Amino acid sequence: MTRTAAAPILRDEEEPDMLDETYEVTRTDAEWRAMLTPEQYAVMRQHGTERAGTCGLLLNEKRRGVFACAGCGQTLFSSGTKFESGTGWPSYGAPIPGSVGETDDTSYGMRRTEVHCARCGSHLGHVFPDGPPPTGLRYCINGVALNFEPE
Repeated sequence: MTRTAAAPILRDEEEPDMLDETYEVTRTDAEWRAMLTPEQYAVMRQHGTERAGTCGLLLNEKRRGVFACAGCGQTLFSSGTKFESGTGWPSYGAPIPGSVGETDDTSYGMRRTEVHCARCGSHLGHVFPDGPPPTGLRYCINGVALNFEPE
């Protein structure tokens, strides 16, 4: 596979967790492809990862508001939990309660915790135990999976 500078890195494995759960918002593959950009589709429906630093506006967003799922509009994170992690992806200390689900991700020989939208199942990113207090968590989220809604 040839990768361009802006192309996401796609996972090599099929993701059964999206098929095993039932979500409030469901769409056919054709409907997802029609509503999402190719990069959003690769990240959100195929569990890809955008390149660090490529989501510019969301990475640097400092206004008060909420970050919502680009697939279904579910509010996921409050701007009050956003912090600068230095990773190149928007990072948050905690999601809005009940807005995300988590699954084990053992791709690429690593053990991580994948984060997905609880309403539509779209892949958002991963959560790591190296964030600031009070949670100590870092929700590392792909910017293309989010829309910002100012207060």
